[in-house]
Amino acid sequence: MKQLLTLFLVISLGFGASAQQILPESQRARVVDELLRERLDSLLPVLMDRTGIDMWILISREYNEDPVLRTLLPATWLNARRRTMLLFYRDATSGRMDKLAVARYNIGESIQSSWDKEKEPNQWKRLIDLIQERDPSRIGLNFSADHNIADGLDKTDYELFMQYLPGKYKSRVTSAEELAVGWIETRTPREMVLMSHLVEITHNVIAEAFSTAVITPGVTTTTEVEWWMRQKVTDLGLDTWFHPTVDIQRSAEKLEGHLYSFSDRPENSVILPGDLLHCDFGITYLRLNTDCQQLAYVLKPGETEAPEFLKDALRKGNQVQDVLTSNMKEGLTGNEILANSLSEARSAGLKPSIYTHPLGSYGHSAGTTIGMWDAQEGVMRADGETYALRPATVYAIELNTTVTLPEWNRDIRVMLEEAGYFGPEGFRYVNGRQTQLRLIPR
Repeated sequence: MKQLLTLFLVISLGFGASAQQILPESQRARVVDELLRERLDSLLPVLMDRTGIDMWILISREYNEDPVLRTLLPATWLNARRRTMLLFYRDATSGRMDKLAVARYNIGESIQSSWDKEKEPNQWKRLIDLIQERDPSRIGLNFSADHNIADGLDKTDYELFMQYLPGKYKSRVTSAEELAVGWIETRTPREMVLMSHLVEITHNVIAEAFSTAVITPGVTTTTEVEWWMRQKVTDLGLDTWFHPTVDIQRSAEKLEGHLYSFSDRPENSVILPGDLLHCDFGITYLRLNTDCQQLAYVLKPGETEAPEFLKDALRKGNQVQDVLTSNMKEGLTGNEILANSLSEARSAGLKPSIYTHPLGSYGHSAGTTIGMWDAQEGVMRADGETYALRPATVYAIELNTTVTLPEWNRDIRVMLEEAGYFGPEGFRYVNGRQTQLRLIPR
């Protein structure tokens, strides 16, 4: 225990403020398993009742895991094993909730083994026995035309399942996309406490990256800052779910198209005084993810603060954020929220672009999508609409506004992204948002 405490203190104190209370692996596993048990016991029955699916079956083979199944494995299971079959059965009348694995061993503490291979050598036949014993009304499988994360059942396993399934049950098979998305998008109160911690770590890494501890104007390049951020996450013992990016807007260069912001940034641009820096950065920790974009200004000699016109540009970005978050109302689809927000922002004289996405179990997670950078008219599903906004969900409030700067004789794009929570009382930022430009040097 003394060695564990020493290791924890080294990790917590040895890498600066961004490493506060980052847990060693054994403690992370404990937290992950506690969260999973809480979700299975308290959240899953509610979701199954809400969607009317009384049996949910997930099937995956090792290294080809369903994205939803991955979130149901205990911390010590880094992958499925052989062919992993999970069966959840909910009897809403009696309150019964079965959490079973057609496997020779329990899957963590909550999902119990229900297959004795010596009695029934065929795993598929045992699965069918469990179905027939419970006689479900609706059998949910993870296939979906609209939600990639809810489309994890592969062709082989689907065909084998339908081959073994007795004819009387075939008409009861349905897409579990509403259930799968609900499971992925919904956050528990304890998870929200941890999300706030993750966002704090993310903000702290950005603060250090956008400082003279990392950047020497006239020397340091954007690519070097990107790799510093990537290395920082590794040194903290964490993961990042995408490679960080850093780019520059400055008075001598014109504004490029939106594609520039996402894939065509020049590499190894030397950072100079007077530059407006932008980063896109996110981490993975405790099976949760962050996604953040912030701005920094490199002071010129003699300056002690950013020019007023850049401060005003950031305020316009914050204004677009306020318009969007005020339009996030339960039951509205992503397309409705997008259309309402764009109309309101444009009426206020702003030039917005909104591409906000769900955040949590995955970085680009499942749930209500509010625009894409190349689909400002809305995102269409096979049924003609987008998924409606539900409470207890988290979003990367990702957007930009184009601002004309006469002082630079050009337009700039104020790109911002912060984690936000939509709950029963409405919207709030998980751990604040940027309202002032970061300054280099401070």
